[in-house]
Amino acid sequence: MSTSGASRSDDYESVLSGSSKDVASFERKRSWLENVQHLLHSHPSLVPLIVLAASIIIFGLYLGSRFMSAFALTLILQQVAIVGIVGAAQSLVILIAGIELSVGAIMVLSSVVMGQMAMNVGLPAPVAILIGFGVGALCGTINGFLVAWVKLPPFIVTLGTWQIFLATNFLYSANETIRSQAIEQEAPLLQFFGESIHLGGAVLTFGVIAMVLLVLGLAYALNNTAWGRHVYAVGDDADAAELSGVQVKRTILSVYILAGVICAFAGWVLIGRLGSVSPTSGQFTNIESITAVVIGGISLFGGRGSILGMLFGALIVGVFNLGLRIVGTDPQWTYMLIGFLIIGAVAVDQWIRRASA
Repeated sequence: MSTSGASRSDDYESVLSGSSKDVASFERKRSWLENVQHLLHSHPSLVPLIVLAASIIIFGLYLGSRFMSAFALTLILQQVAIVGIVGAAQSLVILIAGIELSVGAIMVLSSVVMGQMAMNVGLPAPVAILIGFGVGALCGTINGFLVAWVKLPPFIVTLGTWQIFLATNFLYSANETIRSQAIEQEAPLLQFFGESIHLGGAVLTFGVIAMVLLVLGLAYALNNTAWGRHVYAVGDDADAAELSGVQVKRTILSVYILAGVICAFAGWVLIGRLGSVSPTSGQFTNIESITAVVIGGISLFGGRGSILGMLFGALIVGVFNLGLRIVGTDPQWTYMLIGFLIIGAVAVDQWIRRASA
């Protein structure tokens, strides 16, 4: 009996020793197209970066030194500085699966408050600027409270507050522009971000430098802090994020408040860009910021994208604007091409999202 058992044991061992030791795998081999899809899903800013580089090369080859010069390229940066800053605020909101239609109104209202407080009320410029930032934070708090606690749809909330903030701006300013000469004499700090430094043929305004630093700072915060991880988690699946311990309401509120403060900062930069305080400026900044976000590869469904991509998206629009202007084409062609870019960017986003399905 024991001899028979030992024999069976030896047979089992001999069969086992000769068998394959490979671990069973149920993963099918990806095609090259699926590999591209997963690469773009992991690096969402890669598509707008490629488009930006290609557009610069194409215009550079066609227009030569008229386009490929230090002055022309830094001019693009100057033209997109406001949209880049407001787009940073828009990016944060869209990353949590929201939308912010009132960004332009907050920017202009904050700039008007800064100008009125410094020029008409007579407060020191630093105090006026702080009050303007407070207005931006208050506007963001209103939006965040209505979205997070009252549970109203972000589109409806910000569509309504866009009209409210814009009307407040016109009523408070009496639709009057504060001239640049008066600001230069009494509150030059308001024009700080309009000043520039020259590096060879390049002209960099402080507003451009501020935009780049802001985007880099937010990119670091989103990728390397708990708050940034919470932002992505809320945008990807708010219910799952709450079950995992994320304070969803507080995260949403913090994003809207920060977006409001960034818009107020954009209002300060806007004064430097224009030199004056105009209640009618920045009428389409909300649409322009959404355009930069979409072309930059940030998903409108939330939870995926890079704020660096938004900057690339804004620069793509700037390159097309300047390039086609130098060519001498009708401005409507620019709008048409941007329209195609928006639709194409959303189509690519839908294709990339299938990689995570």
